[in-house]
Amino acid sequence: MRKVIAAFNMTLDGVCDHTTGIPGEDLHQHYSDLLDNSGVILYGRTTYELMQFWKTILQNPTGNKYMDDFAISIDRIPKIVFSKTLADTNWDSAKLSNLPLNEKVIELKQQAGKDIAVGSRSLIIQLLNSYLIDEFQICIHPIIEGKRLRLFDQIKDRITLKLNKTKTLNSGATILFYEPIRG
Repeated sequence: MRKVIAAFNMTLDGVCDHTTGIPGEDLHQHYSDLLDNSGVILYGRTTYELMQFWKTILQNPTGNKYMDDFAISIDRIPKIVFSKTLADTNWDSAKLSNLPLNEKVIELKQQAGKDIAVGSRSLIIQLLNSYLIDEFQICIHPIIEGKRLRLFDQIKDRITLKLNKTKTLNSGATILFYEPIRG
């Protein structure tokens, strides 16, 4: 059965605004590796629209190997977008979901193939509340933001996690690999 991997960046105080992290070569490499080892990534509309930035990098490479490689990885991986307002994804490797989130994830988990990555805060919250996340890869940046949207502010029940691995980046950010403990 395929795993559902929630991957996200946040500050030490839990803020997950996309502008608050510390981008670097090793961070881009980590996420390129995650995408290259996943069979699909799930996005909500807001994050999906932010990720379309990488299409511009494909058209006009930066010369930064890790950013350019990430653009290739994000372009290549199939993307499923959950949106009530988008009529078209305007990206060849992306499609709108034909099912509600939980139903689609259960369907995907039962199929053969590589793992399922989730890269949107709203989807992570919904899947957490439905006990459908199998692994977290949470990158904590050494920043205290103090304001803005927090990653885990709408969780219904307490969730206990088991730390399986850590990875420290050159920026001082740390990626924590957690597995929810069930039952």
